[in-house]
Amino acid sequence: MDWKLELVILPVTDVDRAKSFYVDQVGFVADHDQRVSEALRFVQLTPPGSACSIAFGEGLTDAEPGSIRTLQVVVDDADAALAHLRANGVECEGVDDQPWGRFIYFTDPDGNGWAVQQIVIPDPS
Repeated sequence: MDWKLELVILPVTDVDRAKSFYVDQVGFVADHDQRVSEALRFVQLTPPGSACSIAFGEGLTDAEPGSIRTLQVVVDDADAALAHLRANGVECEGVDDQPWGRFIYFTDPDGNGWAVQQIVIPDPS
């Protein structure tokens, strides 16, 4: 039996601001934006190439906005990802080189934290 992680809910304060940040600046794909009822709005976005999406909206979670600190995506090229993020106005430090990968860190407008990792396979010699 497969167990596939397909959706992570993010707590945000302003749905439209969060959607603009993730779509226009980070580059996620907007899959859904539905107002189900007066109390429920569901926005689903997917990182390019990912099988897992994020969702936020109104009435989805009672978690504190900005309380998610451990989201991670993997890219082929950390330098290209950094250039993309900076060109689109996302504040992030430079690439953090570690023996197990190259990392970029950023937060969304509410403070939800992301790591972008380029996996580095150590040289066996």
